[in-house]
Amino acid sequence: MSWIETITYDDADKPLKRIYDRVKGPDNNIDNVLTIHSLRPHTLVGHMTLYKAVLHNTNNSLPKWYLECLGVYVSYLNQCDYCVAHHFTGLKRLLNDDEKSNQFMDMVKKGAANTFFDNHYNDGIVHARQLTLDHANITKSDIDNLKFSGFSEGEILEINQVVSYFNYVNRSVVGLGVTTEGDIIGLSPNESSDPKDWSHT
Repeated sequence: MSWIETITYDDADKPLKRIYDRVKGPDNNIDNVLTIHSLRPHTLVGHMTLYKAVLHNTNNSLPKWYLECLGVYVSYLNQCDYCVAHHFTGLKRLLNDDEKSNQFMDMVKKGAANTFFDNHYNDGIVHARQLTLDHANITKSDIDNLKFSGFSEGEILEINQVVSYFNYVNRSVVGLGVTTEGDIIGLSPNESSDPKDWSHT
């Protein structure tokens, strides 16, 4: 599951179990990406607070499926098979269109994800790549180009936060050797504006 010790739901003490109860899936399943925090539960609280805010909050205006596309793409760029597996499954569930989902994944693998969409969403994909692989060279003109292409400043912030989150979690997962063994692939928090609602379905 990972290269460091993790604490299962059954072995968790009361404070950790209280946190686990907020994120558990069926049969008390806790994703490995979350159990890697178990030796320092306060970091799990921080992780989930950020994750829920940037990807699963109804105050976002970009479609959730598009945010998942960004997450899959960034995870692929970072060679994070764990996050690709989870979030591609989530993307397929959101789109309810396996053919379209598979077409997107094929374009990602071919290095052509920036040509998949027929609107300004392609520019968001280009920016996701730049923020992931070439962030030091981003300038104000890159942000201006996103605005010119059709994104609002709030939507640009959403892209920035989702891409930044995935860069964080990809490095956490890859850096600690986390695998999907024992996970239920594709569970995610419920969509809501309640930052305290972390329940996974």
